[in-house]
Amino acid sequence: MKQFDVYAIGNALVDIEYHTTDARLRELGIEKGVMTLIDEQRQNSLFAYLGDSHESMACGGSAANTIIALAQLGAKTHFDCRVSSDMTGQVFVRDLHSYGVDSGLDHRPLPGGVTGKCLVFVTPDADRTMNTFLGVSGELDTGDIDIDAVRRSAYIYIEGYLASAENARDAAIEARRIAERADCRTALTLSDPNMVRFFRPALEAMIGDGVDLLFANEEEAMALAQTDDLAQAIEAMKPIARRLAITRGKNGALLFDGSDLIEIAPHRVEAIDTLGAGDLFAGAFLYGLAQDMSFRQAGDLASLASARIVTQFGPRLRAEQTRAVLAEFSAGN
Repeated sequence: MKQFDVYAIGNALVDIEYHTTDARLRELGIEKGVMTLIDEQRQNSLFAYLGDSHESMACGGSAANTIIALAQLGAKTHFDCRVSSDMTGQVFVRDLHSYGVDSGLDHRPLPGGVTGKCLVFVTPDADRTMNTFLGVSGELDTGDIDIDAVRRSAYIYIEGYLASAENARDAAIEARRIAERADCRTALTLSDPNMVRFFRPALEAMIGDGVDLLFANEEEAMALAQTDDLAQAIEAMKPIARRLAITRGKNGALLFDGSDLIEIAPHRVEAIDTLGAGDLFAGAFLYGLAQDMSFRQAGDLASLASARIVTQFGPRLRAEQTRAVLAEFSAGN
């Protein structure tokens, strides 16, 4: 029996959320709807312009949000990342502890430098745009992998954002290889359309000969397959992923369980912020699989959870909200 349901590796960032408009994004020269990597000087200039207008601040990063959701649902989790010894990094470590997430950060001194931050801009159409300065997270490498934790996990979850740095890409590849040798199932998320557009070779190297489960949204899937037809994208991805989970926003999700396509119905809600929706979908989905749910059941749970998070601001639900989603799902099944 494995000690951890899911091991994850990814960027550790503090998410700082702002409510803004399309016009303001254009004024600031920010491309809407995607994640853009920026340097510290650019981030500081944005901070100076925006002042104290942010709505919220929380420890985050894609894989971090997913692993915290898993822990809130009751899964046993481990997360490896890199933060600095600055105040923000210490807060990040404390937050992970508060959610019950095990981490390699507990077993090594934190380095100097600056902990990464992600400026998240939410527009009235509920779309989210991210400008990210990785800080020391960009220095994540193979030394940050807790090899024993990978071996003692049922699943490993790798975020596609690691494709943006050579050392982080190598860490993702090594973690996948360790998992494959240890009978640990491999899952990877494409994370963002820009990761596919600008870092395709790195992503393909991270996927290697194939992963057990690939997460993507429609745009990411079609970008990877270089087509504007989702059905063609799914066929193109089958050789590199034994199973697929493709989110479709207000249209629900489409799954491939290795033999059949499964359509997951959406939950009709009024979306005000899509930040963290894909991360929560992945977390709830992996939780369902860890609890021996069918692919459809895991998809239904993930669809319900992601529908809840888009009705509020912030990258994730509170613990009691996550438990309420699970109770609602369990009552209906």
